[in-house]
Amino acid sequence: MAKVIGVGGIFFLCADAEVTKEWYTSVLGIQASEYGISFSHAESAKVFPKGAMTIFAPFKSDSDYFKPSDHDVMFNLMVDDLGGILQQAAAAGVSPVQPREDHDYGSFAWLMDPDGRKVELWEPKEPPSGT
Repeated sequence: MAKVIGVGGIFFLCADAEVTKEWYTSVLGIQASEYGISFSHAESAKVFPKGAMTIFAPFKSDSDYFKPSDHDVMFNLMVDDLGGILQQAAAAGVSPVQPREDHDYGSFAWLMDPDGRKVELWEPKEPPSGT
């Protein structure tokens, strides 16, 4: 049976697409192109050979996980250095909206983009050998 092998893109509406692209560039260090923002799967696999993955997860409509955003979508972006990204964000005047969390599968922090969407930053942890 044929199957989906990954996320090819995420497309979303913005009040001002140029302002949103500039925010993702200046706050998170993501370079935009004429197509938007793209990531190389090879890059994440090189940094996290076993821990890199994409999660596609529906949430119940009454979930508060996306709060304080009122949008019905949240972006989870994989980062190679969560502390470094948070320093970049702070230098751009952006503060996390909730405390950082560390788990056995990675560390997380959350920001709000200029359109009011919650952005979850995830630094994966490589699983122990043999798993």
